[in-house]
Amino acid sequence: MLKKQLHRFYRSDGFSMTELLVVMGIMALMAVISLPYIVNYRKLYRSEDQALKVIDLMQETSQLAMTRRRTFRFEISQTDNAALIIDENGTAPDVLVKRVPLDQVSEVRMDTNPSGISRPNPPDYANAVFANDSTGHLRGTTTVVGHTVWAARFRSDGSVVNAANNPLSATIFVWPPAAPGSSTARNRGEVRAITVFGGSGAIKYWKHNGTNFVGG
Repeated sequence: MLKKQLHRFYRSDGFSMTELLVVMGIMALMAVISLPYIVNYRKLYRSEDQALKVIDLMQETSQLAMTRRRTFRFEISQTDNAALIIDENGTAPDVLVKRVPLDQVSEVRMDTNPSGISRPNPPDYANAVFANDSTGHLRGTTTVVGHTVWAARFRSDGSVVNAANNPLSATIFVWPPAAPGSSTARNRGEVRAITVFGGSGAIKYWKHNGTNFVGG
């Protein structure tokens, strides 16, 4: 009798191989069904993810400038397809602090507004301008110069200026092209924008609702 009771106890305390295989089969089926939804979700929100990543880096640059009491430069490099934080330490050369890769340009563009979409208005600030970087910076022991970048210099007083120390107010757009190299967005609802207010150093995030930009 005791042997039979122990046998029942051990049988009820675990799972048979058949039960485990059934559970694993259900989990595998659920993974196969959900995978396309996950991929589509990632694709739909890729421009938003990148815009928020860039805003975080801008805010980090601003915080470094204010806490360390010197100018730090934020760059978006089209040559490297990366966002950079650079320490303008007062003595040449400037030093790279952080480099974050961006999504491929065929998937997400970061430059001017796509065709048919106007800038957020107000403030209707000019588009960010990419130009040759003649200042350069030190990456490890290598001097990097001559890349095509958009640069915003965050100062210790909270303002954002250009190379000539004039207040820099600009808007940069983040959007998925309809096809690689296209000037048209794949979907207007996926277009995002970031406005930098030079005098105050404020950063504004915008989402396009298919008709116009609204604050994010």
